[in-house]
Amino acid sequence: MKTIKNFVAVTALLVSFGSFAESITATASTLDAAEAKVAAQAKDAGASYKITGARVDNRAYVSAELIK
Repeated sequence: MKTIKNFVAVTALLVSFGSFAESITATASTLDAAEAKVAAQAKDAGASYKITGARVDNRAYVSAELIK
């Protein structure tokens, strides 16, 4: 029973922290330029960021998570 209560408490805590995360994306001709766009968006939101994905085809695509 104690294990179940701990599991529920930890799950609720993780869900509550996850709700504060906001995903953002940026597209540019280079990865540096796309990251600069992400950094500008994070600065405007008053948050830091963590890059969660990047891809380069004909353009560079970066996705990030804002951390408040």
